[in-house]
Amino acid sequence: MKNFFILLAMKVLHIGLKIAGKNGGNFLGKIAYDWNPNIFKYFKINCPIIAVTATNGKTMTNNAIGYIFKTAGKKVISNTEGNNMETGILSTLLKHCSLTGKIKADYLVFEVDEGYVPVIFKDLKLDTLVILDFFRDQLDRNGEVESLILRINDFLKTYTGNLILNNDDPNVARLGQANPENHNIYYFSVEKYSHATTDMKEAGEGKFCPFCNTRIEYEYYQYSHIGKFKCPNCNYGDNEVYKMAKNIDLKNRTFTVDDVTYKIRFNSIYNIYNFTAVISCVSLYSIDTDIIQKALSTFILNNGRLEEIQVKNIPTIINLAKNPTGSNVSLRILNEDDDEKELLFVLNDNIADGRDVSWIWDINFDTLNNVSRIITSGTRAYDIAIRIKTAGFPVEKIEPYLDLHEAVEHFYQTNVKKYVIANYTSLQPTRNEILKLK
Repeated sequence: MKNFFILLAMKVLHIGLKIAGKNGGNFLGKIAYDWNPNIFKYFKINCPIIAVTATNGKTMTNNAIGYIFKTAGKKVISNTEGNNMETGILSTLLKHCSLTGKIKADYLVFEVDEGYVPVIFKDLKLDTLVILDFFRDQLDRNGEVESLILRINDFLKTYTGNLILNNDDPNVARLGQANPENHNIYYFSVEKYSHATTDMKEAGEGKFCPFCNTRIEYEYYQYSHIGKFKCPNCNYGDNEVYKMAKNIDLKNRTFTVDDVTYKIRFNSIYNIYNFTAVISCVSLYSIDTDIIQKALSTFILNNGRLEEIQVKNIPTIINLAKNPTGSNVSLRILNEDDDEKELLFVLNDNIADGRDVSWIWDINFDTLNNVSRIITSGTRAYDIAIRIKTAGFPVEKIEPYLDLHEAVEHFYQTNVKKYVIANYTSLQPTRNEILKLK
């Protein structure tokens, strides 16, 4: 009876928010969870639940999976706008359930914050879990990567559903051995691409085998610690791959899986990994290849995740980067473009970003290709400006502005191609300021 009245109250509140033109974010879930932390047990779900977790790439992968299912004519409920902690996912369920907790859908697809996988799915039956990568991120909230991996590993010890793992991330591939009784393990991988290196160019984790402590050996690095690796002592990393992306052509934005060519609207090796995970996931649910091809060819995220727009006829690429790896991936995309360009880097240190911004010293600003000017903004505009200066970029070409509106106005005073990197709480305000000019 208590849960019934909680749902009734949340339905009324949801209607009020809609009338006020508000989405509510995780507001409904926060109230309901405070009233009853066990409310997840009340929902009646008779369809597969798919979850995507990672440090980077959750939103892209989650939304692409849901988009493919919708293209196939399926009813999908998903937290497409993020809100990936327990209160955010609870909000999504509250908006789509009946007063008795029943949810009608073909699939529930959720992106889930790495630290909340064990919390949410102790009461909800998870059918498929996709794990993309693990990097250092928000150390003041998450702690070191190893502690996060161990929490998920403990959850997986009793998990017997589908587990889709990035075989090229030693932090992820190790999780395939968490439960020897689970025979539903699926590894995905990406063939070496043209900008792969034999040396690690960015900060990385997982340099030692988690099973015998021997230093891992790499044949190549795609980015950070993602690449083809193996333990020379116990052969850790030598797994049977379920889906392998090959023939990577970032210029034409194509790749192949199982001899099928996929055309996408993104030009980053980082997203090749995301979409290979997507294909691995939807293939388990017998989605036709032609539907996957069609969906991926039109899929786009217009929310600042590698978003390409024209502003005053100037090509502009906006991307989220909330940790060293995300920033370095964004800079790789910039450096693989030989055109002259300018960079706007916006850095905040709000609670949701993490107060500790020392991670900016692991960003590779020392190899910028044909960048003629850099503007910095956000609450830590001067911190990132100093970091760029110490990397050797000419100080006269660095312009810090604490005021975001002023920064964007100065950014578009020239007609040079634009790249924008913004961290978590600065992304949407930056995007909105740019769209005002558009």
